[in-house]
Amino acid sequence: MESIEQVVDLMNLEELDVNLYRGQCYTTPWERVFGGQVLGQSLSAAYRTVPTDRIAHSMHAYFILPGKCDKPIIYEVDTIRDGGSFTTRRVVAKQNGRAIFNMAASFQLQQSGLEHQMDMPKVQSPESTKSVGERLKPIKFLAPKIYKKLIGIDPNAFEFRPVTNPYAIPPRNLDPYLQVWFKAINDVEASLPLQHQLLACASDFGLLRTAALPHQTKIMMKKMVFASIDHAMWFHKPFKIDEWMLFETDSPSASNSRGFTRGSIFDREGVLIASVVQEGLMRMKN
Repeated sequence: MESIEQVVDLMNLEELDVNLYRGQCYTTPWERVFGGQVLGQSLSAAYRTVPTDRIAHSMHAYFILPGKCDKPIIYEVDTIRDGGSFTTRRVVAKQNGRAIFNMAASFQLQQSGLEHQMDMPKVQSPESTKSVGERLKPIKFLAPKIYKKLIGIDPNAFEFRPVTNPYAIPPRNLDPYLQVWFKAINDVEASLPLQHQLLACASDFGLLRTAALPHQTKIMMKKMVFASIDHAMWFHKPFKIDEWMLFETDSPSASNSRGFTRGSIFDREGVLIASVVQEGLMRMKN
């Protein structure tokens, strides 16, 4: 993903039939479809079938099979329910006639009610925080293989600035907590549904990285397989994807080759705009 315009284009699905859509893929360095792309596209497909006065408030997804970057993905939408306040959709993503992903999403009318939220942690500003590229510069010459492995993970469409440096050389094990400022690299004029799709896409970056922090000395010595297994997301407040947001993540547990991570996304003013939970595969190869 070289630009945010490319991500927006990926969210613009082709309508094939009623409740049936086709999405294109971008080629990842790891040669499998990026999970965030499928999250955003599946939400795009669901939004195409929902009344315009309903806004997504939650989505729950499972990654079933790795997708191939050289083939488009077909999204089938099941219009499960249209209620008085809530609308429910199920989306199945397929390649070669086989399901690779499924997602359930719920949409709601804008309604007033009780409100509270947790406070955003006090951290340094994004302007005084180094980007991933800057954090990785010392590694480029000290450990070029590790540098090549890490530099291709994050897309150019979004800028990520970790508050603390998770890329120390030599590698060391760290507590499973990470705070990262991020935003779209370019200005974006987009409706709230498209903002949701772009945030769903971006939310898949960095979660498994947090679960891997306590194991970095082993990970750098072993061949590893990382892959999203399931992903849940709740949208709380409106936001702009081209303005700085803080992604605070922690990983309470890793076991049985799986890492579990939770995330809270705040805007620059400290408003909690979204919550994320993900479990992913972290398997060491022999």
